[in-house]
Amino acid sequence: MKRVFIFIVSILILIGGYSVYTKSSKLLPFYYQLTQNRVGTEVNLQPKEQKDATFVGSSKCIECHKKNHKSWSHSAHSRMIQDPIKNPSVVVADFSKLPSNANFTLKDAVYTVGSKFKQRFMIRKDIDGKEDYVLGNYQWNVETSKWQGFKPWKYWYKDAYPHDNEELPTSKACDGCHFTGYMSTQKRVESGIACESCHGRASKHIENPKSKLYVASISDPKRTNEVCLQCHMRNRDIRLKDNNISAIYGDAKDYPYGYEAGKSLSKYKMVAPFILGQETKEFYANGMGKKNRMQGNEFIHSIKGMHGITCINCHNPHTLEPTAQKNDGNKLCMSCHSLGSPIGPHQRSLEEHTKHKVNSKGSLCVECHMPKVGRHTSKSPLTVRTHLFGFITPKETLALNMPKETNACYSCHKNDRTMKTLQNDLEKWGMVGWDKR
Repeated sequence: MKRVFIFIVSILILIGGYSVYTKSSKLLPFYYQLTQNRVGTEVNLQPKEQKDATFVGSSKCIECHKKNHKSWSHSAHSRMIQDPIKNPSVVVADFSKLPSNANFTLKDAVYTVGSKFKQRFMIRKDIDGKEDYVLGNYQWNVETSKWQGFKPWKYWYKDAYPHDNEELPTSKACDGCHFTGYMSTQKRVESGIACESCHGRASKHIENPKSKLYVASISDPKRTNEVCLQCHMRNRDIRLKDNNISAIYGDAKDYPYGYEAGKSLSKYKMVAPFILGQETKEFYANGMGKKNRMQGNEFIHSIKGMHGITCINCHNPHTLEPTAQKNDGNKLCMSCHSLGSPIGPHQRSLEEHTKHKVNSKGSLCVECHMPKVGRHTSKSPLTVRTHLFGFITPKETLALNMPKETNACYSCHKNDRTMKTLQNDLEKWGMVGWDKR
């Protein structure tokens, strides 16, 4: 009788286990990556042979990596820095409308910076005999199709440079992230964010393919993200840990100087300061970012980041998709999350989960869990989606003194509901609990 009982219990466990397995099997492609040992943030993960290598440029990668190179070449990363003289079509700004007090013309622009949300222009200005640039005093806002004044010294290093665009070189403010190789060597090996920005120096690998490069996807998940966080996380100069800003006057850097893929980012980057409950120029009181390029600041505090999910679980590292302008609905989210699964949604239907019609905006995952809360410039519309992923109620939005437009519910219902009635709806639906009161 005891054996029969054990047999029945075993069968029930197997059935239950299979049920959980089938509902969670969508996570299997990421099993190897998500189960990597945690090694901590201080360890250098660069392959030994890579430490003595040099940067060679992405053109050396094409022969063996044609598919990835082609995908990357069509991404925004490859087009971050472009030459308007070689290719005039890269200019999206309307120079016929450039204000008369601009300190540059199109002929002065050696490089364009960006083109998706805004476009800035680099003007040659050598410093101490070394090639360098400054940014024009106007930038083109792609989202509003207007020129607007641009003062780079107004960012965190406003006390570290003269209040004059022509006195803040891009070598300190921009080039570490926008030119491959510059972050660690101070040499512009290649314009844009290319292969070696994420995989490290490749000369030894080119000579012998068996010589390893850094591959983030097989690292500790927490460390995997560092190749993205080197630039997609607002920071301060690491020297400010031990010095005040006057000590680095004229030399403050807006990128983790010395970092290369695989190295310990924490040794080169000091994260922009934030204390939960305190609003700053960069953060709302709950940690949501007000600006672009704050995905990392938010993500490391999100439940996904804390559980080892990585940037590349959602973004193709070569095409960058999905992007802000190219979303695939719920397909990506539901590749891991599925109705009735252990990781949710736990409801039996999407409509039951969202309380909105299936094909409506209210049933899109990103609209509720990644609402638009940030701006690319102070005069831009809200287009930057949060990477905290937690649902923020109208009541929380008001309590944190956040603009109503950043609330997922209000952004859709501002013409037919108030924040109070929206909160009442959530309470009536049973969608708020102890943590949201």
